[in-house]
Amino acid sequence: MDNPLRIIISGGGTGGHIFPAISIANAIKELEPTAEILFVGAEGRMEMQRVPDAGYKIVGLPICGFDRKHLLKNITVLFKIWKSQRMAKRIIRQFRPMAAVGVGGYASGPTLNQCAAMGIPCLIQEQNSYAGVTNKLLAKKVEKICVAYEGMERFFPAEKIILTGNPVRNDVVNATIAPEQARKQFGLEPDKKTILLVGGSLGARTINESILQHLDIVEQSGVQFIWQTGKYYHASIKEQLKSHKPLPMLHVTDFISDMGAAYNAADLVISRAGASSISEFCLMGKPVILVPSPNVAEDHQTKNAMALVDKGAALCVKDAEAPATLLQLAVETVTDEARLKSLGSHCKEMGLPHSAATIAAEVMKIANRHKNK
Repeated sequence: MDNPLRIIISGGGTGGHIFPAISIANAIKELEPTAEILFVGAEGRMEMQRVPDAGYKIVGLPICGFDRKHLLKNITVLFKIWKSQRMAKRIIRQFRPMAAVGVGGYASGPTLNQCAAMGIPCLIQEQNSYAGVTNKLLAKKVEKICVAYEGMERFFPAEKIILTGNPVRNDVVNATIAPEQARKQFGLEPDKKTILLVGGSLGARTINESILQHLDIVEQSGVQFIWQTGKYYHASIKEQLKSHKPLPMLHVTDFISDMGAAYNAADLVISRAGASSISEFCLMGKPVILVPSPNVAEDHQTKNAMALVDKGAALCVKDAEAPATLLQLAVETVTDEARLKSLGSHCKEMGLPHSAATIAAEVMKIANRHKNK
């Protein structure tokens, strides 16, 4: 029997890293059903659950990021990096991969460093418009760098870059439910303008405050809202809403399991500016107001947002200004048909479809070259 292709995929820490990684794995399996894929992640992070749920094996490294506020704590971080390097080396020797893929996040550092040192060809995928520290450090050692934004030559060697876009959740962007039916699914009127507010699975305090402080605007706007509070804030928000009269135009939930329906129900989305979410908005041509999180490395969400704003593909509100201005801007925008159409069409122009398949094809090329040596 022919020796099957073996691929390592490493990285994680957030859904923004994990969902693209799983999409790439699925695309590799479509191209080569017999391929064996092993994920390497960080112990205790969400990939350790999400990857097995998707049907793939994962091993965890005791890796963590540097603590920039408490420098003395980094003594243990250095020990964890050393230990992770040793574990990664052992994992690679046992699995014998023909190629390695890094999707960003600190878990990919030890794995791809060891693969490169052992002569195994590597590819990295950078999801943001501002390259992450791990990927910048790995760039010289890898063969290909798949990016989602133009102008990434300022971080990486130009000859290695391939503009692929970010892999997305196909069940979300390909949802076929009609807007009217989707609104009914959320208990709303089928023909009214609808705004979707999402702050990630845990929620975004600023986006939540932007509604809580302006329930009068919600009530008087003539618009209806789907509001994902996030699990962390949900109980507190429900308690606060008890003191206000019923708001039938406001659907409040801690978590939305059917994001395809939520996007299709919405005429306008309010969201953080994570790379995966932005890629979904672009493929769907969805008008969006982005509120970049200030709590991310290198302020990369603001840079992601501005890449769209500069092309007329999104609006952006600073986190500090959102409670005062966001809701009013959203209501004005969702009732302005010309502005909605312009935002949606410019956003769609930035979408890069078939990203996972394109990246998978590049992985297969370098893996097959290594296999045939």
